[in-house]
Amino acid sequence: MIASGPVRGRCLCGAVAFEINGPMKQIIGCHCTMCRRQTSHFLAFTAAWDDDLNLTGEDSLSWYRSSADSQRGFCRKCGSMLFFATDGAGRTSISAGALDKGHGLKLAAHTFTDDAGEYYTPDDGVPCFGAGGDDVPMPPRRQNS
Repeated sequence: MIASGPVRGRCLCGAVAFEINGPMKQIIGCHCTMCRRQTSHFLAFTAAWDDDLNLTGEDSLSWYRSSADSQRGFCRKCGSMLFFATDGAGRTSISAGALDKGHGLKLAAHTFTDDAGEYYTPDDGVPCFGAGGDDVPMPPRRQNS
């Protein structure tokens, strides 16, 4: 979870920026074929509830429907991969590499490790889930005061 204050991030060129004002999921490394093809390696994601995620520069954000029920958001100017969203989930996964420093999140698990590139092995001591999923909970929504 966020220790204090908002967490900010942006794409490489700065055209799309965001701020998260609420709890965030610890980081998951996704090794699925789609993430590897999009980034040329695995992708590290955190997640936030949609109502805690504030975007600026949405005119530079494009969404690619990568499956029947999910889409990936990227900057159309610099190509930075920023977001992954499953329809109706109420939360958005956020590329950990786009976050500014100071967020305090840590890599908590790897998912889809059965699809990992054959040139590496996730062996950093965090749990691995071969066929997808993870056991890292999404933190509860913050309580409105």
